[in-house]
Amino acid sequence: MFKIIVELVFLVIIQGAITPFIRRLAFVLGAVDNPNARRVNTKPMPTIGGLGIFVTFNMGCFILFREQFPTHETFAVLLASSIIILTGIIDDILELKPRQKMLGIFVAAMVIYFLAGIRMNQINIPLTHDVLQLGFWSFPITIFWILALTNAVDLIDGLDGLAAGVSMISLATMGVVAYFFIPNRQIYVPIACLMLAACLCGFLPYNFHPARIFLGDTGALYLGFMIAVLSLKGLKNITFVSTIVPIIILGVPITDTLYAIIRRKLSGKPVTQADKHHLHHQLMRMGLSHRQTVLVIYAISLIFSFFSLLLLIWPEWVIWPLGLFMLLGLEIFVESIGLLGERYQPMLHLIQHLINQRTVTDPNVEVWHLGDQKPEQLKSMQERARDHNHLTK
Repeated sequence: MFKIIVELVFLVIIQGAITPFIRRLAFVLGAVDNPNARRVNTKPMPTIGGLGIFVTFNMGCFILFREQFPTHETFAVLLASSIIILTGIIDDILELKPRQKMLGIFVAAMVIYFLAGIRMNQINIPLTHDVLQLGFWSFPITIFWILALTNAVDLIDGLDGLAAGVSMISLATMGVVAYFFIPNRQIYVPIACLMLAACLCGFLPYNFHPARIFLGDTGALYLGFMIAVLSLKGLKNITFVSTIVPIIILGVPITDTLYAIIRRKLSGKPVTQADKHHLHHQLMRMGLSHRQTVLVIYAISLIFSFFSLLLLIWPEWVIWPLGLFMLLGLEIFVESIGLLGERYQPMLHLIQHLINQRTVTDPNVEVWHLGDQKPEQLKSMQERARDHNHLTK
């Protein structure tokens, strides 16, 4: 274990050393993010920061931790992630259309399913001991899982250090879950999670506000893809509660993506059309600074991660009411910051309606607003008071 910790620290150092070279390479390749209406940066910023993370992570897989990883699966994942990196680099330089980017992710997901053999095969039904064999549905569910998580992380990459920090928190939590809670655990799964988290730890000082380099689509797509693949490694022959743990861990990007889809559907816009109403945009509209917004979302991500750990140690009769309470709190929070738009606030309207119903108004009491004509009841009380004062004198 001590050897593993030392090598993880070494990965942090390697990542910190390699990032400045990736920054210079970005300018050479023309992978630069110029300011526009959707961006928060005010000057051209180098992207493809994810390329350095890809290089450092694979140095760990093939050099530092070579004996821990199965050869065939590791090379298959390398091939798939290389497709993702290539797609991201092209997008950072030339800006691909959403369908073209999705095609690259789909091809990489096919490699994972057929060549690496990493897939979701079965889940246990909640509150029972029955096992649901996915059969044919294993393929579409696995592909959808990879596509959804890859795009979810890509969508939250809107502020300095946001996607990198949230992904680091998620990967560290996944590493803990994989080490302590996966039956018949394979040690390379938690090691891979912690390796990627270590790479992000070395990259974050360059990416946190004010950033000197962006992840770019190269990094955001790679992180989302690897998180999806590593989470799939823990989804074989496990309980339903454990199945939803990765979803809870990735609560921030998944929630932001889900509500973005709903928001665009409600407003009649295409799902793929970008906007400035994501979680980080709404928090900044509330008056938070760039750095404060990122730290708040880090805190939310930590709450999701902590809750995911509780799911694994608490009994189900406690988990379900707690989960419902958390979903209710999430909906109230989302509506209060306007993530779905100012008009869509059904839960807040319901709460306001319930409060108004409990407010009892006495029909004999007249309400007088300052500046309005005084009600007759108030006039008569003032006249009686003047008469009383006159008699006492």
